[in-house]
Amino acid sequence: MLFSANNIVQVAAALILLPLNARAASISQRATVCNGYSELCDRSLGNVTFVGTHDSYAVGVDNLATNQDYDITQQLTDGVRMLQSQAHNNSGTIELCHTSCGLEDGGSLQDYLTKVKTWMDSNPNEVVVLLIVNIDDLPATEYAPVFEAANVTSISYQPGVSNMTASSWPTLGSLIDNGTRLVTFLDNSADISTVPYLLDEFSNIWETAYDLTDQNAFDCTVNRSNGDTSTQMFLINHFLDQVILGEPVPDSAQANVTNAVSGTGSLGAQVSTCESVMGRPPNFMLVDFYEYGNGSVFEVAAAANGVTYTAKAIATPKTSSSSSSSNDARTILDGSLLQIAPLLVSSGILFGAWTFF
Repeated sequence: MLFSANNIVQVAAALILLPLNARAASISQRATVCNGYSELCDRSLGNVTFVGTHDSYAVGVDNLATNQDYDITQQLTDGVRMLQSQAHNNSGTIELCHTSCGLEDGGSLQDYLTKVKTWMDSNPNEVVVLLIVNIDDLPATEYAPVFEAANVTSISYQPGVSNMTASSWPTLGSLIDNGTRLVTFLDNSADISTVPYLLDEFSNIWETAYDLTDQNAFDCTVNRSNGDTSTQMFLINHFLDQVILGEPVPDSAQANVTNAVSGTGSLGAQVSTCESVMGRPPNFMLVDFYEYGNGSVFEVAAAANGVTYTAKAIATPKTSSSSSSSNDARTILDGSLLQIAPLLVSSGILFGAWTFF
């Protein structure tokens, strides 16, 4: 078969333009909706407000040590984008436990991360943040094999520096386009020289106080930080506890009020306080029983992000939030505990050294 000079020129031009066309196709496939909103794609991660679940792994309705009614798959499906957990070394396995694995064991970190990966694979335009409370001060290198086994290292963001100002974080769109949509913080022992995707929390984020039992105490005062709080991202701990037998436990009876858009002790009120004090909303809002309020926590986040909130059906509470309800499982359990408190405390069964963060 003979080729004319014109044919040869056309073929050569096509070969030259092929990489450019491929690049153009790639550019055209950039994310246009990020974490549910087109407006967030060009927004730095440090300029976005995320709803987070406090002790996201502590799920159940029959244990005072639980903080959520639904597992992390449902949490993510409903719109939660920060998952906080507490990791313990349980006989050589990193387990997610509430102070003691005998008190509340939420399973292994590997299983937890596998669930996160499965959900993220099915939702490719979502950025998720993990916050791990490293309660046993494990070195970062002990977490690496777990992240590798769960196949999340390839989607984990690696900034290359140990601390970043809120304004220097990449945009949600770029994290999605680059396939590094999982951002993970350790509250201690992070070392990016050995595990580059496990980032130090308090070099990058400051927090408000936690374990509050007074709904009037939610403010925007720095409680913990290892950096410049004027430029760091920040997190508000907006979950209310009650005191049972001298120890703070989640107050599910007030969850509708605590998670509300407005009113005394509400999530919306604390965000407004922070906007007044800091000149910007918080980046992360940790809550208990996120579904109480029928989506109110997501409405608060939308307002903080300056986007229009669109209500959608989410999970419904598994326990009544009315303190007068005789069907409130936690209220009934609290009463039972008060009856047998002396026996439980004296035998060391109930609390021991109970820390509720």
